[in-house]
Amino acid sequence: MTALPRGESPGPSATDDDDVAADGPATAPSPAEGAAAEAADEGTASDAGTGETPDAGSASGEATAATSDAGTVDGPDTSAAASQDAVAGADGSAGGEAAASAAPSEAEAELAAQRELRERIEKRKAEKEGPIAAGAKLSGPAADLLAAVRAVESGEKPSATFFDSPAPSPARRSVPAPAAVRERAPEPVHTPQGASPEAVAAAAAVLTEGGVPEALAGPATATLGAQAAQALREDPWQLLSVPGVGPEQADGFARALLGAGCGPDDERRTAALVGWLLERAALQGHTALDADQVRTALAGRAVADPDAAVQHAIAEGVVLVFQDGPADEETDAESGEAGDEDAEPAADQEPVQVLLGLDRYALAEESLADGLARLVNACEKDADWSDAAAAAPSPSAAELIRAAAAHGLVAHTGGEAARAEPAALIAAAGALGLRAVGATHSMDGRLRLARVLGTPGDDPVPAVTLAGLLSGAEGPGRDEEGALALDLLVVLDAPQLDVETGAMLVESLADGTRLVLSGDPGVLGSAGAGRVFADVLAAHACPQVVSRTPDPGPIGELVSGIGIGELNQVEAPGKEVVIVPVRDAGEAVHRTVQLVADSVPRAIGVPSSDTQVITVGHGGSAGTRALNDALKQRLNPGPGRFGGFDPGDRVAHVPAPGRTVPGTVVSADAEGLHLDCAGSPVVVPQERVAASVRHAWALSAHQAAGMRWPAVVVVLPGDAAQGLSRPWVYTAFSRGEQHLSVVHGVDQALPRAVAQSPAQERTTRLRALLEASDG
Repeated sequence: MTALPRGESPGPSATDDDDVAADGPATAPSPAEGAAAEAADEGTASDAGTGETPDAGSASGEATAATSDAGTVDGPDTSAAASQDAVAGADGSAGGEAAASAAPSEAEAELAAQRELRERIEKRKAEKEGPIAAGAKLSGPAADLLAAVRAVESGEKPSATFFDSPAPSPARRSVPAPAAVRERAPEPVHTPQGASPEAVAAAAAVLTEGGVPEALAGPATATLGAQAAQALREDPWQLLSVPGVGPEQADGFARALLGAGCGPDDERRTAALVGWLLERAALQGHTALDADQVRTALAGRAVADPDAAVQHAIAEGVVLVFQDGPADEETDAESGEAGDEDAEPAADQEPVQVLLGLDRYALAEESLADGLARLVNACEKDADWSDAAAAAPSPSAAELIRAAAAHGLVAHTGGEAARAEPAALIAAAGALGLRAVGATHSMDGRLRLARVLGTPGDDPVPAVTLAGLLSGAEGPGRDEEGALALDLLVVLDAPQLDVETGAMLVESLADGTRLVLSGDPGVLGSAGAGRVFADVLAAHACPQVVSRTPDPGPIGELVSGIGIGELNQVEAPGKEVVIVPVRDAGEAVHRTVQLVADSVPRAIGVPSSDTQVITVGHGGSAGTRALNDALKQRLNPGPGRFGGFDPGDRVAHVPAPGRTVPGTVVSADAEGLHLDCAGSPVVVPQERVAASVRHAWALSAHQAAGMRWPAVVVVLPGDAAQGLSRPWVYTAFSRGEQHLSVVHGVDQALPRAVAQSPAQERTTRLRALLEASDG
């Protein structure tokens, strides 16, 4: 196939107002030789080189703008939080906005939920022997009224509301939600317990003395604890541990407090820098870094002796050191000795790689590896599911059922159509009397799985979200030992599983529980650190079932080619795929609004409410911010009287980094912003609205991972070329079920991004740990 000349399109012309309805075969430009710059949408080190910190509570800034002849973009979104854009500016501007960065990580939130669950169990046991508190048996409006009165009396809430508009009726949903697993109250956003006003005031005084905005006092106290003021005075570089703060601010703060008594080789500074570098790497998906990379980065930060700095950080316990090599060549990592690290390897041995990592990720990977090995060894090996396999709807489903019957851990790979195979496994296990559940990354994935399962509305739906399962809001709950009450768990969208969530999940499974990890290995990786699914596949830690069920239609054909590095022409007689060429970002925004509001509904029959826009970055003249502004003006204009939102606005709620929950604004009152998220009411407190809710007519590819829509418009402005990679294109193009429009302004950067090798892999230790446990 020949390359598509600049400006040509196999679809409609750029001047045709009816972009979708135009005649002509729907095609994509052909691949060309070369490699595009590796970057990603708010992704990870496997997909990007520079990172933008997450919107959901992390306040560090957006990446440096990537430039091209077509313009500039605020940086492709490359943070591993991947759920929304940063709240604050770049490293050099961690002002008052960084106060929003105190939100916990997703893993911390889930661990806290698990601890709270156990505490509630113990509390209920204790209450059986004690008196019942007044009002404890109230429910419904009576309980709400009592809680409101007590909140006002205690001073927790003001009596006046911060929103005074009446609540309109909930927005209509085009797809009905399945029956809820259990009835539940409106879900509040989990927020960490705040520090005492005295501790915050003391920290603010120290920060002000050092020339740092006192707005950082809250985040600093949340990070460093009640003694934050003393800790910052003794070691000013501990400010680097506060999300959103960079070395420049920490250095300036230290100079203001210490004067001439500090320098670039101060051991407090070098230790803090090593920890900061590892935290930055985690935002890009790495759970560890090569020690040489850390030394190079330290040298770039004016550290005269990087070797001594690394050794000091190890000795102080700031980081852990690991070696990937033969056992007899390992150094004493715990002691921090570096003798063998610098020794010459034997002629017949490969050099030993020395890795540095933070203890939280090291412990998570080791716990996950041990837990997976436990599931493999504790499974009943002689289970007879032959009848269920014989009744399977496809050969791939039968193979998956047989593998799950004989093994405690199974990996299953395939596209969207292949989700029918784990669904068949769940149904077969249920028919055998086993407690089987499928867990998805998103609520949309849960709805799709429920439709495939075809569960009657009267029965509990064996489809949950992974976050809901771990928190106890969805699923069968936990047994008396604290383990999930399951015999079989199928985790769909497994590439979105980060190492901390994976460790918590495996620790929640009892011996004998079967675990199936299922997903499409071609999509973008998890928002958090780690590459669990890829490491399990690479380590051959369990049987792997590769689906032979391809995704149907022109979109499926196009995406299948992208998966192997080919951007092929596809026949689309029903205009399933349309290419809309544009010259600049302004035209890209204009065409996108026209497609969503007019062309796709008229020519394809998909309403605007079921059409999703996906673009490379949040910033820039055709990023999610600009597109959301233009789409709101056209689709739901309003003054934004609900803290910037109006009833009917499409929004993305981010309860924790890495989790994006689409919803619609319903109303607002003193409790907060009321959302309808796939039929579930969600209340976002007013202080969390700015940090955790954003408009969502346009999303990034990382935010869209795990979800699908009837129609998708992918926007590729010319200044976003650097943010493209094969996983990004594969993820974005595969989100549409019936129709895909590509607003194309990157010329040959698109085929180059598809043709290049997949983006750089993340540095992790899980694969080596799994291989060691298997050996």
